[in-house]
Amino acid sequence: MELENRDSAADRCLPEEKYRGVLTCFLEKTAQDREYSDAEIRDLIEETLEEYSRHTMLSIREKSDIGREIFNSVRRLGLLTDLLEDDSVTEIMVNGLDPVYIEQNGRIRQLSRRFGSIQELENTAQHIAGMSDRTVNTASPIVDSHLEDGSRVCIVLPPAAPDGPILTIRKFSRDELTMRDLTAAGTLSGQAAEFLADAVRARYNIFISGGTGAGKTTVLNALSEFIPSGERVVTIEDSLELQLKTVKNLVRLESRNATSDRKSAITIRDLIRASLRLRPDRIIVGEVRDEAAIDMLQAMNTGHAGSLSTGHGNSPSDMMERLATMCLMGMENMPLAAVRQQIASALELIIHLGRLQDGSRRVLSISEICGTENGRIQLHELFCFKQTEIRGGKVYGTLVRTAEPLYQTGKMHAAGIADYG
Repeated sequence: MELENRDSAADRCLPEEKYRGVLTCFLEKTAQDREYSDAEIRDLIEETLEEYSRHTMLSIREKSDIGREIFNSVRRLGLLTDLLEDDSVTEIMVNGLDPVYIEQNGRIRQLSRRFGSIQELENTAQHIAGMSDRTVNTASPIVDSHLEDGSRVCIVLPPAAPDGPILTIRKFSRDELTMRDLTAAGTLSGQAAEFLADAVRARYNIFISGGTGAGKTTVLNALSEFIPSGERVVTIEDSLELQLKTVKNLVRLESRNATSDRKSAITIRDLIRASLRLRPDRIIVGEVRDEAAIDMLQAMNTGHAGSLSTGHGNSPSDMMERLATMCLMGMENMPLAAVRQQIASALELIIHLGRLQDGSRRVLSISEICGTENGRIQLHELFCFKQTEIRGGKVYGTLVRTAEPLYQTGKMHAAGIADYG
């Protein structure tokens, strides 16, 4: 594998003393008061390598490795650059000066590479935060950010991280995954994909639940391809990561934490309220994790059918209870039964995803939300994942239709879809 080859090269080790020597010479050549093009930087690196090699032996491989690392450090994200360019790597985890960890093919493993100093790591973190106009420092040591391609980044600096800066990057695929791609990968069945496509076209309110890294955002992006082209969509996120490539009339809103330079916070609740005045046909909330849930549900209940959102939950029923808890955070005096009724009135379908023991991401359940009974939200499972076998460490199975009918068929019929119910 390409990454394995690169890592074995890294394991032969970038000669640290030579690298630092060349870097020092390179920095002495660069003026602080001017900007350099990429071509000029490459020329300066090559010139520095030639001068350095006159008194210190450098092999062809050492020259190549040192030149690449210096360019990446100056122009890109240092030792993380080639990991970000490798499509097989889905997550990058930096724990201070410990070796870097990655997730690749659903498995986490440790690499030999590590940052050379706390200052180098902090500079990389500051560079990433600045790319999305975020501020991270000792006064505001925790920030969610994103790279230019939408990859999600979480940064935690000391004093919140006493062992050194923490940097976690959740990478997004360079190519947008469609529902057809997810079906081909076995994430869900063709029958389930057709049902969800019809549900989006018919403007059902859909919630996607699952654990960290289960693929919630990927499925939400895939569902967006079935939103009719004439509709206006407003997305609301903590950090921009949704990639709704097929939606033309799109408004993107992003929250912001309060900063030490007195920029006030812009919360998800603020953005949901603002979105109602932007004439949306649908509202998509990237993830709800607090009292903003009540505003999202009220928006769905007040004429914005076809809205979508995601949240962290261990199961569909667990997600319903977590939503209720989040709503109570913002409506303390509202009875729990009324909160559950609000959820059941707003949401119509819940898609639950999970990661299986082989690391694969699957849709495990699609359920219809059918009101409340005895104060509890009623879920009718329409599709469930059936595991058939485990062979060679790989889990085999598929998402199958249950005997439960779709009870709320009005929207399907209104959209001219008569195959359900």
